[in-house]
Amino acid sequence: MERKLRIGIVFGGRSGEHEVSVASARSIMAAIDQNRYEVVPIAIARSGQWLAGVAPQALAAPSEAQTAAGADPLPPVSAGVDGEVAGFARLPQVQAGGGAGLGAIDVIFPVLHGTYGEDGALQGMLEMAGLPYVGCGVLGSALGMDKEKAKLIFQAAGLPTVPGVTVFRAEVERDLSTAVARIAERFGYPVFVKPANLGSSVGVSKAHDAGELGAALALAARYDRKIVVEQAIDCREVECAVLGNDDPQASVVGEIVPSKEFYDYEAKYLDGASRLFIPAPIPEATAEAIRQMAVTAFRALDLSGLARVDFFLDRTTGQVYLNEVNTLPGFTEISMYPKLWEASGLPYPQLISRLIDLAIERHTDRQRNETGLHGI
Repeated sequence: MERKLRIGIVFGGRSGEHEVSVASARSIMAAIDQNRYEVVPIAIARSGQWLAGVAPQALAAPSEAQTAAGADPLPPVSAGVDGEVAGFARLPQVQAGGGAGLGAIDVIFPVLHGTYGEDGALQGMLEMAGLPYVGCGVLGSALGMDKEKAKLIFQAAGLPTVPGVTVFRAEVERDLSTAVARIAERFGYPVFVKPANLGSSVGVSKAHDAGELGAALALAARYDRKIVVEQAIDCREVECAVLGNDDPQASVVGEIVPSKEFYDYEAKYLDGASRLFIPAPIPEATAEAIRQMAVTAFRALDLSGLARVDFFLDRTTGQVYLNEVNTLPGFTEISMYPKLWEASGLPYPQLISRLIDLAIERHTDRQRNETGLHGI
């Protein structure tokens, strides 16, 4: 009988998207093909402590360091390589010869949305440990997370984006009124304000006047040193899922009709009143243009594995604007990324397997790179 692949599902984390990560991990663990894979849950508590064997339900409980009520806290773990075997070892009681190891991990499936998990930090650690992992690499993850830098690359690739400006936390804290006046003079109202490096609409606001803009800048500054402010347009919000490595494919296009004025955190995850239309009720020519733009954006940022690409569709002119790329989008069964692929003919469990295959494919290709001078 063929050995099952051991899949380390890393979830939780220190970002503002901790709860979303736990929900995604719970869904993946429930849907993954148990005949092909052995799942090793690896939780990261809000404190940053890594814990092996903690289920998503336990991490969501008040006592994050315990697997169940009354259980002793598990010792932390760390990624590394013991000889030729990549995996995780318990700390600090690491025994010689790997006696305290948790066993080899074949592939890591990171489900860490936001900072420290979607921004290249985790990916760099996994690269150093020699572990194959699902999703984008260090560069693509970092670029996809940084909305300011991603926008510069999109513009260089000829992709249309909404006009915006970057404001730094230091400016906001030094002279808020001047920052507000500068933005209002350039764009007027309303404007959208968001942290440059975060997702799930955490810290995002729509400002209709100077008072709201000042509050929005202060809120975004709590989450990042860089703040992106964009001109608001009357638009529909449409999304496309991309899957693949060197030959990425785009899904059907979906539309979100938020329950609130815009698709904020509450509308996404709490009130349950937002509506998704898959496929989006838009002309096929527009949908095809969006799919092509999604693949172009995926390649422009040197992404791999998966990404959800979000667009604005101007209600008046029909102009399509690229909003942002999410390199580790929400991954519950009802999240947009899996639903888009389900509508495209790839059900949720098979999507998980496909992502694992792509991770192995990319890791195998990377292993072909020489790491020293020839003959030395």
